[in-house]
Amino acid sequence: MKCSEKIKLLRRQLGFNQQELADLTGVSKRSVAAYETDGVLPRASTLRRLAAALRCSEDYLMNDDITDPSYSSPGSGRDGEPLPFFGDGASEEAGILLEKNAALFAGGSISQEAKDAFFEAVMRAYISCKEEARKKYGRRD
Repeated sequence: MKCSEKIKLLRRQLGFNQQELADLTGVSKRSVAAYETDGVLPRASTLRRLAAALRCSEDYLMNDDITDPSYSSPGSGRDGEPLPFFGDGASEEAGILLEKNAALFAGGSISQEAKDAFFEAVMRAYISCKEEARKKYGRRD
């Protein structure tokens, strides 16, 4: 499966429209559409943000031979460590967030439906905060 097909499939599975994925990754809706339909490949920095938003690894998106979205190579940031694009200032906060939520997503007595609802609420809050920041400070790409 090609990168364009994987992006579109995962976006739909997560219930995002193209604008929501664009907001999560800091690109335009037109860019998301180009990634999905025109075979345009994202830049490395955008690829990292796409992989994070789509809950997969960069390797999965870029390698047509990898068919498992949960695939991750060593050092890809999928092992519970903060992803490198968080930057120095936010790495500690991201680490705390990941640590506190690891048990929720790893198992426990909460249903998968409840986990998905929690994740969706977090993503909606993120999108809302990002939009408010964009209104207040202008677009940051």
